[in-house]
Amino acid sequence: MKRAIIIALSALTICSAQTEINQNQMITPIPDSIPYNKEKAMLGKQLYMDTTLSADGKVSCNTCHDTKTFGVDNQVFSTGINGVMDTPFNSPTTFNAAFNFVQFWNGRAKDLADQARAPFTNPQEMGLNDEAEVIKIIEQNPDYKAKFNEIYGEINMDNITDAIAEFEKTLITPNAPFDRYQKGDENAISEAAKRGWNAFKTNGCVACHQGQNIGGTMYQKIGIFEPYPNQENLGRYEITKVESDKMVFKVPSLRNIAKTAPYYHDGSIPTLDACVQFMAYYQLGKFLDQQTVEDIVAFLESLTGEYNEQF
Repeated sequence: MKRAIIIALSALTICSAQTEINQNQMITPIPDSIPYNKEKAMLGKQLYMDTTLSADGKVSCNTCHDTKTFGVDNQVFSTGINGVMDTPFNSPTTFNAAFNFVQFWNGRAKDLADQARAPFTNPQEMGLNDEAEVIKIIEQNPDYKAKFNEIYGEINMDNITDAIAEFEKTLITPNAPFDRYQKGDENAISEAAKRGWNAFKTNGCVACHQGQNIGGTMYQKIGIFEPYPNQENLGRYEITKVESDKMVFKVPSLRNIAKTAPYYHDGSIPTLDACVQFMAYYQLGKFLDQQTVEDIVAFLESLTGEYNEQF
């Protein structure tokens, strides 16, 4: 009997240790760089920054996804042409977007190039009449015309969005303190951040926020234990019209999260500590004590990486 109890306890210990190992492996450091075509990326950066590709000549990709502020504009909702609110969504960051399994909050774009296509002709974003007008503006620019002919052989929307996607592959932020910690540097993060990482795992946050991008790998409903108060936009349901997709959104990346307020798809939460507590309430059905919230915030702050502009 005693031997059986010892064996059982040993099995539980092994199982617990294995669970800890599995949880630790659910988040992995991002690489220092990913492969991209430099000529295409340089052209894509030019397009990304170009306000002439909008109806009022004032809006570019960078307007809402500013590379100086971690790929966001830190507004609840971005403004498009003529200063009009462009969408009922908080603008997601373009930083590390290459690691997301789909793009946009509701996943309506399958990849970076697909995402780059829509804003040009969205009447509330860049507001051009159609894709033919996008192409015409680029064709009338001698510099663009020469570069497209040299790199692609022609100017069309597929090549335009391909170039922007190549540039966005450079918008990655490696070497966050937590990445260095995962690579073995025990001093890379604070004791509070280490407690926060443990709380992040034990409270179940890592079930959704995982992978290289610490998110961006799945869809999830917001409001599992309590209905989310803002039902104005129904997420995936707007695309699929499937009842079970109501309030289902792409899980956002937590990389650089301390720099990309306000939070949630509707930009309704202004601070990181409130965001943590609200997530616990809606997604986990619990309230966290203040110390735990502060520790998790310290962990989240350790996810701020380094952006090294390539050109």
